[in-house]
Amino acid sequence: MAGHSKWANIKHRKGRQDAKRGKLFAKLIKAIESAARNGGSDLSANPTLATAVHKAKDNSVPKDNIDRAIARGSGDVDGVAYTEAFYEGYAPGGVALYVHILTDNRNRAASDVRSAFTKNGGNLGEPGSVGYLFEQKGYILASGDEDTVMMAALEGGADDITPEGDQWEIVCEPGDLVAVRSELEAAGVTIDSADVTYLPSVSVAVDAATAQKVLRLVDALEDLDDVQDVYANFDIPDEVLAALE
Repeated sequence: MAGHSKWANIKHRKGRQDAKRGKLFAKLIKAIESAARNGGSDLSANPTLATAVHKAKDNSVPKDNIDRAIARGSGDVDGVAYTEAFYEGYAPGGVALYVHILTDNRNRAASDVRSAFTKNGGNLGEPGSVGYLFEQKGYILASGDEDTVMMAALEGGADDITPEGDQWEIVCEPGDLVAVRSELEAAGVTIDSADVTYLPSVSVAVDAATAQKVLRLVDALEDLDDVQDVYANFDIPDEVLAALE
């Protein structure tokens, strides 16, 4: 998880900037529609949907937009069927990238992802080339006193709690994310971000010059409408990441 909290914070701030352009809202709504279509509209029985709705609310997506997305996904009103896929490849410096796609046009998505890799010094790999390096987990960044965070997170079912500066990294199984978050919020803990993510099992250290190239490729991929998220196993030093931000 080296550098994961720093990267999560930067993505959170980038997300607020994207929201001003509507790009983040569109991706959050798409995730809600897909989750509702695959698992139904009942948040209590569909943790994927509950997580998507929480994330949308965290990013100030209006309730009406969320409700309409659930209705479209569950078939109450006409909506679009999205296909989920992952593309795998390498950024400069041998950094592994695992790219999560939700699309209504698989050919367009594949072409756009391939182009982003090619134009930014990366290499698109074959299925399975880097996916084994990542494990799906629930991931929460929280702020609060140690005893409160520890007790609430463990009560909710967290697997690991690690201090990271003035925050806490909390990792759990994906299906336990809603329960862990609920316990933390009930205890008065501040949730800085919470999502189901893919954590790398190994990391690759990169210098400032390589970091710029890696983040340029990540930005190009995240700017694609069909890309929901990009997971990477880079380890960028604090001072370099702060300067690049």
